[in-house]
Parts: sequence; structure tokens; C-alpha cells
Amino acid sequence: MMIGAYDAKTRLSELLDLVARGERIVITRHGVPVAVLQQLDDQNDEAESVIRDLKRFRVDMQARGVSVGPDEAREWIREGRK
Repeated sequence: MMIGAYDAKTRLSELLDLVARGERIVITRHGVPVAVLQQLDDQNDEAESVIRDLKRFRVDMQARGVSVGPDEAREWIREGRK
């Protein structure tokens, strides 16, 4: 489900009830998705997701012939690069 930020603000209680039933809600600002409301999962799931993303990033960089060391990775994180 997608909903505008203003409507989300005015219907937050209703949206939280939907989320509690398993619904995933995307909040938009001027039609652009900016946030997601969803059930809070086990933190292990989030950590596993981050690890998968990092592994995928590493494979992508290797496929491009780019070697990224720990110092470069830390610098990119500080810069907010993806």
C-alpha cells in the first residue's frame, strides 16, 4: 500500500493496525517513496540482510574489476556512497 505523508500522519493509528496485521506501507512525499512502515522483524534478519547486501556489493565490484579494501570501504561509508 502507498500513502502520502499527510494522509499517513492523519491516519497513523489505522496504519499501525494494518502493519500489525502484516501489511507493508510505503509513505510518499509528492509521489516519491520516502519511508516504509512494516512489522519490526527480529534484528538477526536485519543483520543477515546487511551481510547479503555487502556480499552482493563485493561481487559487483569484483565483476567491474574494482578491488575495494577496508580503508576504502570505511571512507565510502563515511561519505555515504553506495
